[in-house]
Amino acid sequence: MHELTVTENILNIALRHAADAGAAQITDLYLVVGQLSSVVDDSVQFYWDFVSKETPAAGARLHFRRIPGALSCQACGHTYPFGDAFECPACGSGQVRVSAGEEFYLEAIDVAEASADAVQAGAT
Repeated sequence: MHELTVTENILNIALRHAADAGAAQITDLYLVVGQLSSVVDDSVQFYWDFVSKETPAAGARLHFRRIPGALSCQACGHTYPFGDAFECPACGSGQVRVSAGEEFYLEAIDVAEASADAVQAGAT
């Protein structure tokens, strides 16, 4: 259920940046989601259609880029893909930390510029 709050926050960030750029419509949002984050793409998409309704982001397409999980060994510095074993495959140490896969952020948005007529109408 936390995806609703996450999705509302994404919308607020995108709307703020689009307004700062003078954009009339948000067309696409590019999200980065780590494998180890608790964010579910389908849930974000579901809530997006609901929370963006009647905003300049209504109908915008969401694009998800997944980041695979990775661990880094604190003993030898080896970085390796997240898997079933937490021990370092290079040295056998259990002193590892997550080095990738927890990400979740809005990487970019595409916007449609306000037409010259709309800008003129807003100025009068």
